[in-house]
Amino acid sequence: MTDKIDKGPADATPPAGPGASGTTPYEAIKAIPVRHYGRWISAVVVAVLLGWLVYAFSQGKIIWATVGDKLFDPSVLAGLGNTVIISITSMALGLVLGILFAVMRLSKNPVTSFVSWLYIWFFRGTPVYVQLLVWFSLPLIFEYINLGPIYKNETVDVMTPFMVALLGLGLNEGAYMAEIVRAGIQSVDEGQTEASHALGMTQTQTMRRVVLPQAMRVIIPPTGNEFINMLKTSSLVSAVQYTELLRASSNIGSTAGAVMEMFFVASIWYLALTSVFSVGQYYLERRYARGAQRTLPPTPFERLKANLNMFRRTEVSR
Repeated sequence: MTDKIDKGPADATPPAGPGASGTTPYEAIKAIPVRHYGRWISAVVVAVLLGWLVYAFSQGKIIWATVGDKLFDPSVLAGLGNTVIISITSMALGLVLGILFAVMRLSKNPVTSFVSWLYIWFFRGTPVYVQLLVWFSLPLIFEYINLGPIYKNETVDVMTPFMVALLGLGLNEGAYMAEIVRAGIQSVDEGQTEASHALGMTQTQTMRRVVLPQAMRVIIPPTGNEFINMLKTSSLVSAVQYTELLRASSNIGSTAGAVMEMFFVASIWYLALTSVFSVGQYYLERRYARGAQRTLPPTPFERLKANLNMFRRTEVSR
């Protein structure tokens, strides 16, 4: 006795559907453009507000010809150069101190760790303007700087406007950089340090060859921001008789009776400096992002092109 299996009619075929062989193919999809009305409305509102702001300043009592004439004045350009010099040197000093005190802060030695904490606590807790005035007034309490047989001189001769500005800005920046570097070092996995020690590297070699290169991806972005901030903070050194961009512009404005015009001149140069260094910071970040991201961040030109494409209509495709 055999079991019979009902397989149904032998000529049974699956029902034909759209797109099957021998049938009518799919109809082409009618794509409907996606309209972004919100983007156009927000763009119009921003453009109107910007135009109103430009019109308001154009109607003010400002001699714009003076702004153009004084933009490349030799005194202004000399002040601009001093601004760049004091910003770079102060940032370099702050970076060196930041790395030093960050390593001290992470040290297992309680004395060096406490000294680092005390330095960061003091210079982050007091305004940079006050620190500049303290260094500027140092000759009032110390007539001489006496380092024994190494160096001895009158304090008023040592504490020049440039030295006061360098110490005031550099020491203050070192406190902030110490925290940035410390965060970057702690972002590196501890297994990297353990592996380096297993290979026979000393603590110094591990920090220099393994930890710091990997920490740079975390350190670079805030360091760039700190330098941009340093360019603007450098305007405070005019209070200690250092002739930088703002002081040079103010001197011309007070003598020529064009105070507001010279403030605009200084603002234009500050914007130019921050723009140039911001582009440099971006490409530096992009360089250190290699190997950490699947795709590199777009360049400023690529980002501008993408923003312009946002206002184009996109279509749905299958």
